[in-house]
Amino acid sequence: MNYKLENVSSCTKKLLFSFENLDLSTEIKAAVVKKQKDSNLKGFRKGKAPLAMVQKLFGPQIENDALNSFVQGQVFTAINAEKLRVVGYPSLSNLKYEAGKNVSFDATVEVFPEIKLKDYSKFSFKKDSAVVTDDDIFNVKKNYLSSRSEMTEVKDASAKISKGIFAVINFQGERADGSTPENMKGSEYLLEVGANTFIPGFEDGVIGLKKGDKKSLELIFPTEYHMAELRNEKVKFEVEILELKEKKLPDLTDDLAKEFGYLSADDFMTKNKEVLKTQKERQVLQDLHQKILEKLVEENKFDVPATMVVAQEKYLKEDLAKNLKQQGFNDAMLSEYYEKWAKDLTTKAEFQVRSGLILDTLATQFKVETSEKDLDEKFSEMAKTSGLSLDEVKKYYKGNDALKKNLIYAIREEKTFEKLREALKIA
Repeated sequence: MNYKLENVSSCTKKLLFSFENLDLSTEIKAAVVKKQKDSNLKGFRKGKAPLAMVQKLFGPQIENDALNSFVQGQVFTAINAEKLRVVGYPSLSNLKYEAGKNVSFDATVEVFPEIKLKDYSKFSFKKDSAVVTDDDIFNVKKNYLSSRSEMTEVKDASAKISKGIFAVINFQGERADGSTPENMKGSEYLLEVGANTFIPGFEDGVIGLKKGDKKSLELIFPTEYHMAELRNEKVKFEVEILELKEKKLPDLTDDLAKEFGYLSADDFMTKNKEVLKTQKERQVLQDLHQKILEKLVEENKFDVPATMVVAQEKYLKEDLAKNLKQQGFNDAMLSEYYEKWAKDLTTKAEFQVRSGLILDTLATQFKVETSEKDLDEKFSEMAKTSGLSLDEVKKYYKGNDALKKNLIYAIREEKTFEKLREALKIA
């Protein structure tokens, strides 16, 4: 054995290699043949130049390629021999080479930690109830019926603004320095109160006002507002209520329900209650699982590979960028956002890596496996709650290996949580 294994930490190992009387003839021959295939020398068709000529012209490069091939081969041979569960790629250092005599180098690798979980059987958790309320049902009906609604003026002069009411307003904002920017001004603007389209406090501030009322609102722009120069700044809005409107929703008739793809109004209500119940139950389980993960991470301390945290943080940033760009963020604003919340992103990434490793350990402990039957059941569930046909769901996932792989991983997690819930005290 031409190497020694050092434990840098529970997640980092270093392999120290040393070879005397090194013979790279095999590797050099392989490198010459490879170079020959890629060579396009004058007087010869590509890949047809004599091996001797190729070796003469590209000698140093070929020897370097041969050395790299030897080094890589030795590293991965040692990794397999030591049965190291490597994360990412080895980092090479301290390479010393004397042609025809010796070579020495170090290879540092990160590995999955060996996790021994503490006894979790005595942990207790409370599971919320999955109750479908009348408001939930109303909101579903509202979403469907909104496209058929009619906007009408509120005739009652004494009517007051409440959530759900549309107010036609004039407004003008004044900054702390006394300026009144045009982008803080609106004329005959239709505001849906309760939709949270304005900064916090604005819509709540007009609740209770009537047609013809005027009011000054003293507010503060949010810390995460998309315009950096306005963040945390105090502003005063002068608001005038011109008119109140409301959306009149039609009654849900059998004919209208059929237009939405249901058999009748009763069928609409029954099926949507089932969907809401399924969604509520899923959310309740997600909340419970989050509590369980937080407890397990808190109780089990271990090193995590930095490579995994960096990769997860990159994924979080990419996912966040998609959402923020939809809100109008440009690259400069994204960079500023990342800088401000860097610590939070790293903390979140580390938690996700730790919880993922714990779940993987539990899945192995519970001998959890994912089958094609599990996939088919998940496809059926998704079709039921998404409104898509079963064939559409299958086509979406089976046509994308990455999506299918992620779904299989998610199913494995779900099955692991099922086993875990049986082992915990849940009220």
